[in-house]
Amino acid sequence: MDAVRSGVAELRGDEARHLTRVLRVEVGQQFEISDNQSAFLAEISEARGERVVFRVIEALDAPAPPVRIALCAALIKFDRFEWMIEKATELGVERIIPVEAARSERGLFEASRKRSERWVRIARESSQQSRRVRIPEILPAIPFEKSLAEEADHRYFLDEDTAPPLLRVVLPVVPVERPGANRIAVLIGPEGGWTSAERQLAISARWQPASLGPQVLRAETAASAAIAILVNAWG
Repeated sequence: MDAVRSGVAELRGDEARHLTRVLRVEVGQQFEISDNQSAFLAEISEARGERVVFRVIEALDAPAPPVRIALCAALIKFDRFEWMIEKATELGVERIIPVEAARSERGLFEASRKRSERWVRIARESSQQSRRVRIPEILPAIPFEKSLAEEADHRYFLDEDTAPPLLRVVLPVVPVERPGANRIAVLIGPEGGWTSAERQLAISARWQPASLGPQVLRAETAASAAIAILVNAWG
């Protein structure tokens, strides 16, 4: 839903067609809707073909997430990267930044430019499924060195190479109040892991190394596990 104006919201295109032709919605049915800023309880006042109109009944509470997370994720094969976007969205990340690492497959960085619309659509659909108020921002892919400049209150560099467990690193800095005020960046590597040079650059840029245990995880699994730990530690 792009906007709510004077208590009315309108949906057009594929999403409207899905409601009218697949779900066969009717006037009077109630739904929770969002304009990417706030949530509302609304009822359908018109549903025809590619146009569905909602009348807002009331605003709904939309608590701030316990922590604002930026996921800096090394580019991997797109089917798995898209799975990562879907799950990261469900878990509540605020931003997703694709990263070209030394061991990212050749061609993914350039090809990612053509995937941006698809990735935004995946994030939107995942937000709807998980009843998120705000869709995460998905930025254009950037080189590894540039990702190290991501600003946050706490920055974690996932690495299985003798790093302490993420939960042990996180717990001493978890605040007891101000939910949503803290910004976290977490950097996830590609298949094959980081190079020694990348490790040194991350440490020099003051990213905290952390691990997810002795098992070697796929990148998309590591992303989901790390985000779940961070959300629950601050939640």
